[in-house]
Amino acid sequence: MTKFRLGLLALCIVFSAVSLVTPALAEEQGQKPGGAAKAADLAPQARSAVLMDAGTGTVIYEKNSHDKLPPASITKIMTMLLTVEALDDGRLKLTDKVRTSDYAASMGGSQIFLEPGEEMTVDEMLKGIAMASGNDASVAMAEKLAGSESAFVDLMNKRAGELGMKDTHFANCNGLPAENHYSSAHDIAVMSRELLKHDRIIKYTGSYQDYLRKDSKKPFWLVNTNKLVRFYTGADGLKTGYTSEAKFCLSATASRDGLRAVAVVLGEPNTKTRNSEVSGMFDFLFSQYKVHTIHKAGETLGTLKIGKGVKAELPITAQEDYTILLKKGVTQEGVRHETVILDQVKAPIAKGQTIGKLVVYQGNTVVKQYELKAPEDIAKAGWWKLFKRTAGSMFSVH
Repeated sequence: MTKFRLGLLALCIVFSAVSLVTPALAEEQGQKPGGAAKAADLAPQARSAVLMDAGTGTVIYEKNSHDKLPPASITKIMTMLLTVEALDDGRLKLTDKVRTSDYAASMGGSQIFLEPGEEMTVDEMLKGIAMASGNDASVAMAEKLAGSESAFVDLMNKRAGELGMKDTHFANCNGLPAENHYSSAHDIAVMSRELLKHDRIIKYTGSYQDYLRKDSKKPFWLVNTNKLVRFYTGADGLKTGYTSEAKFCLSATASRDGLRAVAVVLGEPNTKTRNSEVSGMFDFLFSQYKVHTIHKAGETLGTLKIGKGVKAELPITAQEDYTILLKKGVTQEGVRHETVILDQVKAPIAKGQTIGKLVVYQGNTVVKQYELKAPEDIAKAGWWKLFKRTAGSMFSVH
């Protein structure tokens, strides 16, 4: 074989190694999964795994991603999600006191050793959950939000359904072994991505060490169970997990150059392997992919015309950064987008109601679609307001 042919063969091998497209990503890009190259196993020791771009939700790599498995303390991602949603909605404040019940204090496993009747702020409880994986803090927080752990678990399962988590059922709020308590790597990535939409959580999940009861006679030193936040550049969350049944689990996130990754591994044999494989998954994403921004949050997209509303029209702006994921080395030429806003919608309009979409193309292929939603409620106008509006348009100068 000539040197030219040997060189060409080597080049083909290199390209096949770096141009990996998983079935999920192929579908995202409008390609047929069967035509994609098979990805190398980025997490060979994991029982199940997912690598996802948090910005777009694109799955880069997956392995047994829908297997229903015990999630251990990764369960607490949903507990934290419901907590920060309550904070953002104003139903809860960081300074609110949370009382520890006898039941919450009785939790075994990882804990911050809450005593019956002890009170901590929501801020302190979040530290205890995110950093120390406190089973007791999780139950105390659940009781604060819903009145009982069982009522809180109902909220967890309801939220899982809203997020499309079809492989998940929660039986408790902390991940201690329980019958009918399971999730999947895919679903964990979905709820992790949702949690990351709340910026405040990184303050807790990204801290390596802190204190509880610092000025008391019993200070408690917190050290994050997720060592990647100290040893992997850009890592700032999210949650570890371990039980003898689940083995070593982790839902991790890291951010570099505007690209945020979520990596989930379940059933790893030990912490060293768990951290090593997640680090390798991060390395792969950051070395092979880049973010292309279509619109930044706050940019004007168009105007919605409203029939019979108190407002005749409503400016539509980007509610978040609208981005797509591109392979490095792939030109972004041919990437275009189209904003489609409904011609006219009759009032009343509910905040969050879908009123259009942003479609992103590469060539003639749809690579991403974002739903556009009404940013506020628009009530139906009274007859007098409509009359004045009609009269004004009749006599206006054109």
